[in-house]
Amino acid sequence: MKVTDLASMTVMELVDRFVELCLAQFQAELFDDISKENKLIRQSIAVADELKTREGDQRRALVPLFGHSNPQVRLMAAQFTLAVAPAESRQTLQEIWDRKEFPQAASALGTLWALERGDRKPT
Repeated sequence: MKVTDLASMTVMELVDRFVELCLAQFQAELFDDISKENKLIRQSIAVADELKTREGDQRRALVPLFGHSNPQVRLMAAQFTLAVAPAESRQTLQEIWDRKEFPQAASALGTLWALERGDRKPT
């Protein structure tokens, strides 16, 4: 999907696309297909960037995904909403860690540590 295609999508279509990409990332990781996973992550970043450019920073539309059943969806939603929903995002990352939902738990903890140290600044 091209960036121009993202520009023509509604916020809800972008959220649905984000979920699709995260679920595909989860599958790629299960099958150790790192190149596919990396491509899907870049596409997720493009969706989040498109939401950010929308009036009022529409990344907040990802917050309901904190309740999704898939840990990759929750992880990615939390990481991309740290600037717009910091407390809820951190709580979601902590829950992924507390539930030991590996391998996502390792990324969640790494993000929490980076935030605590100041190595990561949400934008």
